[in-house]
Amino acid sequence: MNRELHDTHQQLVAACKNGDRRAYGELYNAFSRGMYNICLRMMGNPEEAKDMLQEGFVDAFRKLGSFRNESTFGAWLKRIMVNRCINELEKRRIEWVSDHEDYTHQLPDTSDAPDEEKLMLSVERVKRAMNELPEGARVIFSLYLIEGYDHTEIADILSISESTSKTQFMRARQLVRSEEHTSELQSRQV
Repeated sequence: MNRELHDTHQQLVAACKNGDRRAYGELYNAFSRGMYNICLRMMGNPEEAKDMLQEGFVDAFRKLGSFRNESTFGAWLKRIMVNRCINELEKRRIEWVSDHEDYTHQLPDTSDAPDEEKLMLSVERVKRAMNELPEGARVIFSLYLIEGYDHTEIADILSISESTSKTQFMRARQLVRSEEHTSELQSRQV
């Protein structure tokens, strides 16, 4: 992160801690778009994403006193947003699919195949395909591939096994590729 930008965020956080209302608005404006995108990927619905964004910022501003600059403000805020979305999804009792079949042997060695994870079609097709995923698979797909968490972290965040996280990711990836393939065939027929 740009050092000057990091210092600006630290100054805004300090101003918020001192009760500067303008600083709250500036922090919101600096981070709301990125945090909305995280919430949208997690929730899969624009209205729910807006709700999670607002609730996440309320949580963050209430907990601002606990922010100790041990990480960037953005990383701290991202964790709050992810947790807020997960808590909301868990209220719906998401079923984390786990079966006895071991899919982990199918995971590619990403160090040797960096292009393996790149999706072949446009970003819009990927977004559409992600929105078609069951909630549990969408959350894990987003946390792993987009937000950059590893399966151990995802398992810890969601209170599931690492194997379940890997299985959900494999299924989500297969479904996204299948949806992309279907979209590509449909676009060729037009």
